[in-house]
Amino acid sequence: MKNDAETINGRILVIDDNPAIHEDFAKILACAGSEETGMSQIEKLLFGDEGPAPQPPSFELQFAQQGADGVKLAGAARAAGRPFALAFIDMRMPPGWDGLETIQHLWKVDPDVQVVVCSAHSDYDWSDFFERLGHSDKLLVLKKPFEPIEVLQCASALTRKWHDQQVVRRQVQSLEHMVTLRTMGLEVANSQLRHIATHDALTGLPNRVLLDDRLDQAIMHAERNQQQFAVLVLDLDRFKFINDSLGHHAGDELLNLVATRLRGAVNEVDTVARIGGDEFVLVLGPAAGKPDAQGVAERVIGAMKAPVTIAGVPLHISTSVGIAFYPGDATAPDKLLARADAAMYCAKQRGRNNLQCFEAGMDTRTRERVKLESDLHVALSLQQFELLYQPKVDTATDDFHGAEALIRWRHPEHGVIMPETFIPLAEECGLICAIGEWVLREVCRQCRAWQREGLERMRVAVNVSATQFRQGNLFAVIRQAIDEAGLDPRCLEIELTEGAVMTNPEESADILGKLSAMGVLVSVDDFGTGYSSMSYLRRFPIDNLKIDRGFVKDLMTRADDASIVQAIISLAHSLRLKVVAEGVETPEQLRSLRSMGCDQYQGFHFSPPVPAAELVALMRRRERTDALSDTQRRVGLP
Repeated sequence: MKNDAETINGRILVIDDNPAIHEDFAKILACAGSEETGMSQIEKLLFGDEGPAPQPPSFELQFAQQGADGVKLAGAARAAGRPFALAFIDMRMPPGWDGLETIQHLWKVDPDVQVVVCSAHSDYDWSDFFERLGHSDKLLVLKKPFEPIEVLQCASALTRKWHDQQVVRRQVQSLEHMVTLRTMGLEVANSQLRHIATHDALTGLPNRVLLDDRLDQAIMHAERNQQQFAVLVLDLDRFKFINDSLGHHAGDELLNLVATRLRGAVNEVDTVARIGGDEFVLVLGPAAGKPDAQGVAERVIGAMKAPVTIAGVPLHISTSVGIAFYPGDATAPDKLLARADAAMYCAKQRGRNNLQCFEAGMDTRTRERVKLESDLHVALSLQQFELLYQPKVDTATDDFHGAEALIRWRHPEHGVIMPETFIPLAEECGLICAIGEWVLREVCRQCRAWQREGLERMRVAVNVSATQFRQGNLFAVIRQAIDEAGLDPRCLEIELTEGAVMTNPEESADILGKLSAMGVLVSVDDFGTGYSSMSYLRRFPIDNLKIDRGFVKDLMTRADDASIVQAIISLAHSLRLKVVAEGVETPEQLRSLRSMGCDQYQGFHFSPPVPAAELVALMRRRERTDALSDTQRRVGLP
C-alpha cells in the first residue's frame, strides 16, 4: 500500500511582493522532508529501525509577487488538472491588490484552495475579513515574522485538509451517482410496473384499469364542455371455434392482429382497450355523434374482412359491435359499458358481423343472460339436467342397437332449455367439463341399468366438447365412469368434432389410442364442416363419421350437397369406417342415403330424442316386432 504522503497534493502557491519571503518559504517547505529530525535519530537509537518511519509531506512551490499574477497561476493550474491545495498570501502588496482582494479573485477561479494570510500589520481586524470574504473555513491568519514550524504546521495540516475534502467530495459524488442510477432504475421499474398494471400483457392495449380512468376523464371533459362521446364494445364472431380448433397460441396471434387493425381504424385521441378474451372497447373522442360512431364501427367491421393466415390456416374473421352514447344512454362508466355490451349482444343475435346502437330493452336481454348464467352454476347440484336418447338406426334394416345421448336443461322458470342456448354459456363460465363428466357417468350408469333389466346391449354415444377433450384427463374420466358403473367399454362411444381432434394431433392420437385399446368407439361429429382431411382419418383410431345435418337437410334439393354426401360415404368406406347421417326427417332423404350406402342414420323420421323410459319401450316394441317376424318366417306366413 502506498504511504498517505504520496497521495497528498503538496502544491503550494506563495503570493508576496518580497522575493526574500519567497526564499524563506522555499527553505522551510522545499526542504521539509530532506533531513531527519533529532528526535527521529534518538528513536532509532532507543528502539531500533524495525519498520518504515512515517514520511514527512513533500511540497511543490510556485511564486508570484502580485495578486493578479498569482490568480492567473491558480486558474491555469486548475485548468490543467493540477490545482494548488494551499496559498500563502501577503496582506500588503503595493501597487496591486491587497491580500483580501487577491483572495476574492482567487476563490473565483479555484473555490477549493486553502488560504493562509500573512500579515505584519495590525490595521486589519477579523471584521474586515468577514465583511469582505464572508464566513469561510478555508482561511487562516499567520502573523509575520513567523516561525518555520508555524509554516510547516499550516502547510501540512491544510494540504491534508484539502486532500480530505477532495476524498469526501469524490465519495459524496460517487454516492450521489449511485443514488441517481438506482433512482433512475426505480423510476424505470415503477414505470414498467405502472405499464403492466394498466396494459394488457398480450396486445399492449390499455386494460380495464386504464379504460376506467380514460372513461372518467372523458366524462369530466364532456361535462365541462357540454359534449357527448361514444363507447363501442366489440368481440370476434366465432372466436371460440378458432381458439378450440387451432389452439390458444393461434388465438393469441389472432388477437394481436385484431388489436393492430383496431388501432388503425381509429384516431390517435381515441382509446382502444382489451378487457378480456376477445372483447375490446373503443372510447371515441369528444363530440362523437351517432354518424361518427357508426362510421368508426363500419371501419372496424371492414378492417376485419381482410383474410388472415393463422397456424397455416386461412381465416376470415368478423366482429359484432355495440354502441352506447354519453350522456344519452348512460352517465356512469359501468352503465355505459353495460349498455354498449347489450347492444353488441343484440348485434350477435341479429346475425353477427354488424353494428347496433343501444335501444331501450336491450339491457333487459343482457340481464336475462347474466341471470341464466348464474342459474347454470347451480343447475348441476340441483339435478336440473336430464338426458334424452335418439336411436341410431341401421339404414338397410331399420333395426337399432345404439343411440346418442342428448342433454337438456329443465329450468324451473323457463322450462326445457336446449343445449345450443346453455352450452356456449357453460363454455364461457368454465362449467362445460363438469357437465361433460356428469353426462359420461349418467350414460354409463343408464346403460348398465338397461342391461340389468334384461335389455340387449345398447351402445350409447356421448358428445365430448373440445374443452373437455383438451383438459388432459379425459381417458381417466371415462375409465372411472365405466368402472363405477361396471360397464363393458364397448357399450360407450364418444363423438368429437374435427376441430377438437386437430388442435393437438400428437396428444389427440395418444388419447384416442388409449380409448380405442380400452374398447371405446370414436366418432367424428359434423364431418364436412371442418378440416375434412384424409390424413387424420388414417392417422387416428376412428370408427365412425357423422355427416353434418346441414348436408342432409338439402340432400334432395341441392346437387352439390348430394355429391358431398356421396363423397364422404365413399371416403369413409375406403378407410373401413362406418357412416352415420344426422337430421334425417323424410322418407326421401332415407331412400337417398340408403342408395348411397350410408350405414346408419338418426333423426325425426325414425324418432325424436326421447327419455330413457320411452327408449326402452321403443326397444321392446322393436324386439316384439322382430320376434313376430321370426315366428312368421318359421311357420311360412308372409
